[in-house]
Formats: sequence, structure tokens, C-alpha cells
Amino acid sequence: MGLKSFVEVPAGSHFPLENLPYGVFKPEPNSPPRPAVAVGNHVLDLSVIASAGLFDEPILKNSDCFNQPNLNKFLELGRPAWKEARATLQKLLSATEPTLRDSASLRSKALVPMDKAQMLLPIAVGDYSDFFSSMHHAKNCGTIFRGPENAINPNWFQLPIAYHGRASSIVISGTDIIRPRGQAHPTGNSPPYFGPSRRLDFELEMAAVVGPGNELGKPIDVNDAAGHIFGLVLMNDWSARDIQAWEYVPLGPFLGKSFGTTVSPWIVTLDALEPFSCDAPIQNPPPLPYLAEKTSKNYDISLEVLIKPAGQEDSFVITRSNFKHLYWTITQQLAHHTINGCNLRSGDLLGTGTISGPEPESFGCLLELTWNGQNPVSLGATTRRFLEDGDEVVFNGFCKGDGYNVGFGTCSGKILPAST
Repeated sequence: MGLKSFVEVPAGSHFPLENLPYGVFKPEPNSPPRPAVAVGNHVLDLSVIASAGLFDEPILKNSDCFNQPNLNKFLELGRPAWKEARATLQKLLSATEPTLRDSASLRSKALVPMDKAQMLLPIAVGDYSDFFSSMHHAKNCGTIFRGPENAINPNWFQLPIAYHGRASSIVISGTDIIRPRGQAHPTGNSPPYFGPSRRLDFELEMAAVVGPGNELGKPIDVNDAAGHIFGLVLMNDWSARDIQAWEYVPLGPFLGKSFGTTVSPWIVTLDALEPFSCDAPIQNPPPLPYLAEKTSKNYDISLEVLIKPAGQEDSFVITRSNFKHLYWTITQQLAHHTINGCNLRSGDLLGTGTISGPEPESFGCLLELTWNGQNPVSLGATTRRFLEDGDEVVFNGFCKGDGYNVGFGTCSGKILPAST
């Protein structure tokens, strides 16, 4: 059974002691942002814990990393500091430790009800790259646009494909997304259409948060890459499929992607995910030596997508997938990103690409679920080919342990009409 905290952790909670994901919040609208971990229905203010001198291990004792407006300085410290913090926090929050449990004044300052906390982006994202690492997604998209005989380009099986995204439009869960405008594919010999996207889509993704970076010109070995990944978040890489289809040749995604990318507020660490590691898919052909891992693993993270249609009270689950379906691992993605000498920095975000499974109900976007709009999905009294104004999309993700969950909370956003 799970670990026991003096803080109540409701049955089914995403945030037991086994998790302790990191985020950044404000307890009051005018308060400065401060780092926190989630436990049950509360957030634990790490600036209060640090000011009380309760991080007394060597690395964190003299650090001001928890008196910052984001987690970047903590990420820079690397895995030894992360392990120190995790051990300290699990002890402080345990049912048998009196330091925090028996101090009413300290508890009142440090523990904030989650529904009173304003969650913010937990990191300052300097750069954002988005990969294309699900074989099922690649095959489905290729089949839709090129036919089954040319579904996946040969290079896809040799390296983790990616594009450079727009860090400035990464937003926290709960932020509304304005329908983008742009050019779309012409019909026949007509000029291209310009206006609000008619094929707005979600993409079920996760993203790795970079911890310590690397110097320019010095790649990270694939077998050392896990030490450079702090944890994972849920990510919705919103996509305007019509804009994307017209612009992406020859240089790839641009305006069809850069209008908004939503991430969940809590970063679940690789240490919390380790009990749920599983074998990654066998790669054929075998990867080149710089991508060949001694141990190639994914994580068994259940993922689901719900849509609450405009004007309805009910939400409908339209996708159930799993992180373990990724063909290229997050460590291979990071190693490949740096193999040319590219320098990553703390807080950089590496998206996985859409995570689709082998079955139709596990497809990770409406492009696949509706087969490019041909087969609308049912949402109670209505249907959708692509997203409409007022629709809200919600991602959930969690790992199932023995008597506990390790989860990410939710990643949500509502579509607003295009600006005029």
C-alpha cells in the first residue's frame, strides 16, 4: 500500500507522497510566485519550508532556489539536489514526522488549499522543440495524406524527427486559446483561403523538462540523458490543420502551431515515475550507435482526452492512450537534440509529439479520430470533425500503483472565437 501523510490524501488523488510533483503558484493575487509541491488537495509552499531551515542537506542548505519565481534554478542543481529535496519532503509530510505536523503556525503558512492557489507556468521556457515520436501517429498521418504505401518516410525509423516550436506562446492549463487566423489550402486553381482556421485540433502529448543543460558543442550521451531530464508534464500542442497543411512545405510547421501550446501546472519527476518504467518498443532497424541505449525504457502512463462541447454540461472521453506507445524514448530525443552540439538549457521543453496507440480509440488527435474530418466523433447530442468555438479540451494522465496513483492533474483549454 501507499505511503501515509499527515495531510489527507483522498482516494484516487493524483498527488500522494509517492508523487510530490513540482509547480509554481501564488497564494494571493498580489503575492509573488513561489515554488511548491502538490500533496493531496494542498500545495506545500517550498519558500516557507526553506525559510524555516528545513532543507538541511548539503546541496539545498545554502541555496535560494526555492525563493525564486520559477523552478529553473532548482533544475540547474541536478539529480543529487532533486533527490535531496524529495527525501526531505517525503519525511516532512509523513504521518510519523512531527516537525511540520505538530507546528500549527508553520502548517498554516506552508500548506495552502489547492483551490485557493493560482497556478503559474512552473518554468521559464527558453526554448521549445516538439518531436514526432509515436509510430502509430506517424503512420496514421502519413496514410491520410500520402496513402498506406508511403505512410512513414524512411528517415523516421532512423532518428527522432522534431521541429523548433515557439516558447513565447506556451501557456498554463486553464488558459483560453483564441482560434488562429491564417492562409489555408486552396481548392483547385482558386487562391488560398484566409481567415479563422476551420480545422482546429488538439494533440495529446507530454513534454520533458530539461534540468542541467550542456555546453555548446558538447553533446549529451544517450546513456547519460536521464540525468538531464527533471520530469514530465502533460502538453496540448494545439494545431490548425488547414493552416499547417498549406504552409509546412518545405520548412515545416509555423503559424499552424505557434498560436498556443498548453502545459499542465505540475511537473512529475522521473524519480516518481521510475516504479512505472517499462520496456520501450523494439526499434527496427536498430538505431545508430549514438542513439543505442543500454536500457531503453518508457513509462506506463495512462492518458485520456475529454471534450466538453460548447453549450453542454457533460464532458465526453474520446481518447484513451498511453505514454508507453512512444517509439523514440525521451532520452533518445534529448541525445539526438544535442548530437550536433546544440546546447540545451534548464527549463527547455521537449514535446513528445502526439501519442497515439494502435487502436482507433487510442488515437491522439481529431485528425486521426475523424480520419481528416471524414468520420465525425460523437459527443452526446452533437458531433465534431474538428474543434468549435466554446469547446473545452481536457487531458488527464496518471500511473496506477498499489493503492495509490501518481498523476499529473489536468491540462485544459477552451477555444475562443478568432480575433477580428
